[in-house]
Amino acid sequence: MERTLLLVDDEQNILSALSRLFRRDGYRILTANSGSEGLSLLAENKVGVILSDQRMPAMSGSEFLSLVKDRFPDTVRIMLSGYTDLASVTDAINRGAIYKFLTKPWEDELLRDNVSLAFEHYELTSENERLTRELTEANALLAATNQGLERRVEETSLESAQQVTVLNVAHEVLDALPLGVLGVGDEGLVAIANRVAIEVLESMSPLPVLGTFANTRLPRELLDCLKQVGQSGQQVYGKMEVGVEQTPWEIIGSRLGLASEGRGYVLVMIPAEAQ
Repeated sequence: MERTLLLVDDEQNILSALSRLFRRDGYRILTANSGSEGLSLLAENKVGVILSDQRMPAMSGSEFLSLVKDRFPDTVRIMLSGYTDLASVTDAINRGAIYKFLTKPWEDELLRDNVSLAFEHYELTSENERLTRELTEANALLAATNQGLERRVEETSLESAQQVTVLNVAHEVLDALPLGVLGVGDEGLVAIANRVAIEVLESMSPLPVLGTFANTRLPRELLDCLKQVGQSGQQVYGKMEVGVEQTPWEIIGSRLGLASEGRGYVLVMIPAEAQ
């Protein structure tokens, strides 16, 4: 960051002496012969530190620095004056218009040290303000992101609830059918079995149906139907007889995944009296 120093004094010889003193410190130096000229320079330049005399015609140093405080509050303001102006300087200090008061005649090294410290103060304040702005922006972005995530979670929760509702309705519809329906995954696991299918299969064997492997639980006729569907990829028809009375049932086997993302097979068992 370039350090810009504004020197304000109505005496040209003092401005020249101060310019020579501070030039060795590598500052960009601006000079003004009056408070109004100093305000014009401030409007056009980013100034870090101002060193101003108190006794100047038209506008005193304390009046000038008070205006600077209102218009350019980030600048660090130093007054250079004699002890005879102490009352007006004290008033300016109390109003916060002056960061530091140094006396004439000055000691070169002391003046240089104080101006260097003033620039460090200015840069530290500027850095803190920058970090505060970035933190505020980051917090605003985080808040917006959190709001977006919360909305997405709410939408996802609603979608999940709707999907659960649809699944419950689908299961209820399946159980209401006068047909037996089985869903068998590609790995051979029985994933779906409606009420009629469970009743039919448990009439043959009391063992559980859901979650078992088809080849360990389904009768030969249903397994043959599954095999034929797997080999042909087409819908397959078959028959089987259930119970002591050998009640006939029609079997229809189909491959899943033709019109959905489902993978596996569906077996439909239709009782003879329903045909």
